[in-house]
Amino acid sequence: MSEFPDWLVPIREGVRNIKGEDLSSFLPPADAGARPGAVLMLFGEGPQGPDLLLTERAHDMRSHPGQVSFPGGAVDVTDESPIAAALREAQEETGVDPSGVEVFGTLPALWLPPSNFAVTPVLGWWRDESAVGVVDTAEVNAVLRVPLEELLDPKHRVTVFHPIGYSSPGFLIGADHELILWGFTAGLINKLFDYVGLTREWDTTVMQALPEHMLGLRKDEA
Repeated sequence: MSEFPDWLVPIREGVRNIKGEDLSSFLPPADAGARPGAVLMLFGEGPQGPDLLLTERAHDMRSHPGQVSFPGGAVDVTDESPIAAALREAQEETGVDPSGVEVFGTLPALWLPPSNFAVTPVLGWWRDESAVGVVDTAEVNAVLRVPLEELLDPKHRVTVFHPIGYSSPGFLIGADHELILWGFTAGLINKLFDYVGLTREWDTTVMQALPEHMLGLRKDEA
C-alpha cells in the first residue's frame, strides 16, 4: 500500500474549508426536490505521475454522448451514503476495487439544473491500485487515467463553447489531446485547482468547439 502523498496534501487540506459557492453558482435550492447523486474524484500515482480517474461516456448515448466525467451516478436507496454510492458506481463503471480507495473528503453538493441532481463529489486516494477498464460498453467508451500535469499545463487549457451560447473552462486530454473535458466535470476540477492554488495562468481566449458526437448529432444531421 502507498502512503498518502505530499502532492495530494494541499487538496486534502483545501477540502476541509471549501464552500459550495467556491465551486459553483449552482447550489441545490431547498425547494428543488433534487435527486441525490455522487461522483468519485479518485487521485492515484500512475505511470506518468499523479493522475485522476475519468471516464468517457459511450458516443451513442442519448444523454451527454462522449462526455468525459467522473465515475458516478444516482444515490440508490440501498446506498448508505453518497460515499458508498460513488464507490459503487466507480466499481460498476471501471472495475476499481473500493477496498483500495481511501476517501479523504467530500465537497458540498452541487446542483445540475437540467437533470435536477444534487451531486456530492467524493475525493479519494487510490492507496492500493486495482486494474480498471470498460465494464459496460453500452455506457462507457473509455476509462482514462489523466495526469495532473496534463490538466495543469496551460497549453492544454481551452474555453469550450456550445452552439446554444454556453461556454466553460475545458481541458484537452487523451494520448493525442483529442478528447475534450468540459462542463460540470471540468468546471469542478478548474475551481478546485483554483482554490488550492494549483492552477497555472492560461489563455482563456483560446476557444474550442464541441465535436458533433458530443452534441448528439449524426453527421447527416449536422
